Amino acid sequence: MHELAVCQGLLGQLERIAAQHGARRVTRIVIRNGPLSGVEPRLLQDAFPLAAAGTLAAESELVVESTPLTVRCDQCGAESEARPNRLICAVCGDWHTRLVSGDELILASVELDIPDPS
Repeated sequence: MHELAVCQGLLGQLERIAAQHGARRVTRIVIRNGPLSGVEPRLLQDAFPLAAAGTLAAESELVVESTPLTVRCDQCGAESEARPNRLICAVCGDWHTRLVSGDELILASVELDIPDPS
């Protein structure tokens, strides 16, 4: 399950972000995941608590948002949503398209618990 390795990499990023801001802990993490990212959202959710145990993110909420698979048509120039294994233009039906989004795995936001300086 490579989702565990993805979580471990994510935790490295979270630790750096928390250290930069002097945070005690991470409270919420939002990930944007496209259908072609190679990461299964449910498996990511299952692996996260195992990877986060004993870290600043141990009790944090992990939110995985799905992003659409979008293509740009080389023939008509339209951008439209597509399906995995069917990257055709929804406007003209041509198969000469380029991927615009849908293969990303992005750390979109992090909420931190930062102690009061006083």
